[in-house]
Amino acid sequence: MSAADMQVVPGGGPHLVVIGAGIVGAATALAALREGFRVTILEPGEPGGEQAASYGNGCWLSPMSVIPPSSPGLWKKVPKFLADPLGPLAIRWSYLPRVLPWLARYLWAGWTEAKVEATARALRPLLVDAPALHKELAEEAGVGHLIERRGLAYIYENRAQFESEAMAWRIRRKVGVEWLELGADEMRQREPDLDRRYTFAALVEEGGHCRDPGAYVAALVAQARAEGAELRRQAATGFRIEEGRLRAVETGTGEVACDKAVICAGAYSRKLAAAAGSRVPLETERGYHAMVVDPGVGPRTPLMPYDGKMSVTWTDKGLRCAGQVEIAGLEAAPNWKRAEILRDHLLRSFPGLPRDLPADRVKVWMGHRPSMPDGLPCIGPSGASPDVLLAFGHGHVGLVAAPRTARLVMALLAGRRPEVAVEAFRPARFS
Repeated sequence: MSAADMQVVPGGGPHLVVIGAGIVGAATALAALREGFRVTILEPGEPGGEQAASYGNGCWLSPMSVIPPSSPGLWKKVPKFLADPLGPLAIRWSYLPRVLPWLARYLWAGWTEAKVEATARALRPLLVDAPALHKELAEEAGVGHLIERRGLAYIYENRAQFESEAMAWRIRRKVGVEWLELGADEMRQREPDLDRRYTFAALVEEGGHCRDPGAYVAALVAQARAEGAELRRQAATGFRIEEGRLRAVETGTGEVACDKAVICAGAYSRKLAAAAGSRVPLETERGYHAMVVDPGVGPRTPLMPYDGKMSVTWTDKGLRCAGQVEIAGLEAAPNWKRAEILRDHLLRSFPGLPRDLPADRVKVWMGHRPSMPDGLPCIGPSGASPDVLLAFGHGHVGLVAAPRTARLVMALLAGRRPEVAVEAFRPARFS
């Protein structure tokens, strides 16, 4: 589209519609304003509200989260995933027929160590320096205190447990991740509240965390509005594309005329992508959290226990433990026993927590991670028009990857060479 074809308004540049006000959408809107776009954000819910995946995630800004969920030999555990509805990864029987094609691709993506390493090499540039990028965004929005860099620690009962994950750590090292190994004595000094069964840790000092992801996203959207973006409480339903060029985004109450659009609707992006000519195998990995209000004790550094497979992080609202993967689609009711498992593991990990917590001091939540089967997001033009870009499917790395994803989207919209390779993220890889 030439500059003459753009729908330029007085005092503004080409009109971009950002679909979705989660962390990726918020970061994209801000980047677009600074690129000279006139920006409209379409979001039916409250930015940073409890309905959003950004609200309830594990808070980690983890540049080392390069290992996809699937790994060699995982296929052997599928019967267990089906049999145990409360395991760290569970698949609901009723949803199995629908998810089988996605599951096959998911398992294949981690079939060999070489495949896992290829995914890690693609993800690492998307995540590196993430805490610094988030700090910059947060400070511009007046909430710099919400981003901290104290490192992130994986903790184990013994070194043997750490070595059982040797492939993951070997690949992390290959792609540039470094860590400190801590023994029992140093762990006692660093984490006096932690249960003494943990005697070994791998501390990744480049990692950071967000003290309140919901408040952070809300602040970024508020900053975008202060800089001129319009927020419309509407859901996008499709696109009007004529001769390969975008003319408008369709909503339930009419059209929003525009020049460009970016789909950042998280787990709800699949239908919109299809409407823009890209059929992608997006699925939701349902995640849970439990949060103890006024806990009194907890970690000094955000932790992930090997035996709990959950992140444990201080937030401004309490001590949050987040994790679990449940494959059950967008419509199934939550299984709150999964959140109770997280709470109980938190109690075992920190003996100083009260044993008789009243219900009003434990908050639980369930949300939808937007996940592609190969562990890589979709970032790139849609099949029907280069004016519609896809930016979703980040799975477990949506929060950490958002700032650089926004920068890649801007480069693609402007026709510049992106700062990192995006070939692995192209939506057409599933065609």
